[in-house]
Parts: sequence; structure tokens; C-alpha cells
Amino acid sequence: MNKQDLNNLIALGEGFTAEFKRAGTSNLGREICAFANATGGVILIGVTDQGEIVGVIDHNRLKSEVQAIARSADPPISVVVESVGEVLCVIVPEQHSNPYSFGGKFFLREGATSQQMSRDEIREFFFKEGLIHFDETVCPEYELGKDLTPAIWSRFATLANIPTNMEREPALRNLHLVKDGRMTHAGAWLMCDDITRYTLRAGVTCAFFRGTTNVHILDRRDFTGDLYSIYEDCMAYMQSRLNTALIPNARGRDERLELPEEALREALVNAIAHRDYRSTANVQVHIYHDRLEIITPGGLPAGMKEEDLGHRSVPRNPLLFSLFYRMNLVEKIGSGIQRIRDLCRGYGVAEPRFEVSEHWLTVVFPRATDDQVGTRTEPSRHQVGTKSALSQHQVEILARCAEAQPLTALMEIAGRTDRTKFRNQVLASLLEQGLVEMTIPDKPRSSKQRYRLTAKGRAFLEKLGGSL
Repeated sequence: MNKQDLNNLIALGEGFTAEFKRAGTSNLGREICAFANATGGVILIGVTDQGEIVGVIDHNRLKSEVQAIARSADPPISVVVESVGEVLCVIVPEQHSNPYSFGGKFFLREGATSQQMSRDEIREFFFKEGLIHFDETVCPEYELGKDLTPAIWSRFATLANIPTNMEREPALRNLHLVKDGRMTHAGAWLMCDDITRYTLRAGVTCAFFRGTTNVHILDRRDFTGDLYSIYEDCMAYMQSRLNTALIPNARGRDERLELPEEALREALVNAIAHRDYRSTANVQVHIYHDRLEIITPGGLPAGMKEEDLGHRSVPRNPLLFSLFYRMNLVEKIGSGIQRIRDLCRGYGVAEPRFEVSEHWLTVVFPRATDDQVGTRTEPSRHQVGTKSALSQHQVEILARCAEAQPLTALMEIAGRTDRTKFRNQVLASLLEQGLVEMTIPDKPRSSKQRYRLTAKGRAFLEKLGGSL
């Protein structure tokens, strides 16, 4: 390791593959063991948690202590110890005799911390006793030179908070997203335009049903971009299909989604991060009249029981989970389910149910049915028929569309700047309900495209005007 390699590691910060220690060897055996049970990593002695180099003295003595600690693991762990300036670098390569223990205890890397686990949990954690996590394995279909375009890399680097002056090759190596010059599955899922090219069932399916069963499907969408885009698209879909109330305040009116957005985000990202990507099923979001379900294939990760939900976490895909943590999509490890419950209580809605089976984990968010709506304190949205509702922005858009309008004019009404999100979250439902139509329906993305009110939309506005 040279000085530039060291600076790159420090710039990326602590995480799944890097640990900083200010001085000494306290708890070093725990950290070495945790890295050995994962994909390896680097411990920098002489660097503070904030990334400041303070250095250490007597490197030769420390090197001997580190090697003695690594040899005392069961089985002994192979490490490389070298000095880079004032910093002592303890490199733990990927090992091949998992699981490892230290002092009779077993540790595993989770996010930026090392957690103690039982031997059975460690054994179960490695899928099919192959001692490998699928997200960490090489993705044979991914061609780095062809598939990792500058646009894809730029998008990922921004989301993952990679320093702008860092080249992609050392960043990918230090994040363990590349092995022997090949992209891992975790990297492929995060740096692609179509995830199904690499893992067929890695996308997410969202469906909107009539009533309380899946007999009558009103709409279905399959999202298959990269995992971050899939996450955003699914959130937009849920927001477009759930009801929203208009809450009067001193500034006017605020929109309030019927279910807490942050709880939905937490449940969705958990489903994407913890699913079994070897399964032939994909994550599913089902929206019914009385509930919203987020269904995860794979059941609970090995080493977890139903009573552990909300109290502890065993990531099925630790490398992917660490990248989600880096992207600020997940917070404190193991807090997701309890946070969902707390968010729902604080929002004044029913807590979700967690249904666990061998191959599935389902989060069920109850929705207020028609006979319960009247008990709410907030006003309802403008109704179209008995099932759909429009926000105030959508009503204003309808009024503007009395004359054909370009997309940009409608985006200004809603205060939106992202065309894709505006189409998915605001405009799509107006088109689907037949309230507005495109002037060039055969070329939906045409620069000359305009949107105009339909007869149904005009009738709705007339009816609404008479009721105000």
C-alpha cells in the first residue's frame, strides 16, 4: 500500500471494509475476526474516527503484537502488516476457512461496526454452507469496460459519496465491489441500466388491485433499473396510488399521505437490501383497498427468528447493505422495523403487521377503509368516483389544461423539476383516469407533446366548482 492508497481509504471513511483506530491494539482481535468472516478489510492504526492522521510510534513492536493477535484466532488468520508513513496498516485478506473466532467468540462485520454472533449464526449466515454471500460473488455477465459507462459511474459515485477527485478503479477496489478485475453482483445491481440483465428476478413489481383481493388488477408496473432507481420508482408508485389529505395551515394547505412516507421508505429499502437474490421471485408491492403489502422473497436471513424482528439485524447481503448505509438509505443497524413501528404510531395510523414464513416476509400496512374515513380529522382530497383522489396541484393542472399545455408548464404548477418523477407521481394518474390526454399519443416523449383536458376532466371540474 502506498501513500495515495492510504489517502483514498481515509477519504472513503470507515465502513464495511475499513476501520480506523487512533492507537494501540485494544479490540483488534475482534476487528480482525470480523473482517475475516466477511470479505476482508483494512484496519488503520494511527487514524482517528474523523479520518485525521495522528500516527503511532514503535511500529516494529506493534507489528509483532498484531501478528500474535491474528495467530491466536481460531483458526489463525493471515494478515499483512505494513507501515505507510506514520500509519500502521493491518490488511486482512479474504480468508478461506470461515467461520473464525477470537477468544471463543464469533464476530461479523455489519456496516461500519463489528458484531458478535454465535457459531451457529455464523455458519447459517453463509449461504448453502458455501461460505459465500451472493452479493459478494462475481457477476459473470457484467463487463466492466462496456457496462460501467461514465454516466452510470457518475450517478453511483454521487449517491455513494465518493470523492470527486478519486478514480473509479481504486474506489471500486476499496469498497470491495470488484474482485480480480470483475464486478460483484452488488456492484452490478447498483451500477446498471437494467438489473434483469444480471439477475433476472432482481426487479420490483408494484400492483394496484380493486377491492381486498388480487382477483381484479387495475395496474401493474415492473421496475428494473439499478437498485437505487428501482427504490425511487417504487416510492413514486406508492405515493401516486395512496390517498392524500389537504391540511389547512397558516400558509395555505399541506398534503398529508395516508401512510407515513418514511415508514414506507424504510420497509421498501429493507425488502430490497435483505431479500434473497437467488430466489426465482422478486420483491412485490401490492396495494389493496384496505392495506398495502411489501413482500420480500427469502423469509428471514439465516440466524434470525421472528421474535428478533425489531431488536437485531443479520443482513443477508452485507456488501449491498453497507452500500445502502453509505448512500444514507438505511440508518442504525437493526433499527429499521422498530423505526417503522414508531413512525406509524407518531403518524397516528395503525402499526404494520409482519408476517413471516419460510420463504417470505410480508409487511402489511393497514389502510383506512371508506367507513373509517369519516372519523379522520383532516379533510379528504377531491374525489373522482369512489376510489380515486386528486391533490390540489392535480386539480390546478386540470384547470390549466383547458388549453393544451407543455409538460414544463404543468411542472411549474406542482413545483417540480424532475420530469420522470413528475410524470410518475402527478401526471400518470390524470392520464390513467382519462381526465387529461396527450395531443400526440403515439409519441409520448415528443418535444411537441401537449396535454389537454378531456370531456371527463371538464365534467369533473364543473362538478367540483359547484361543490366549492
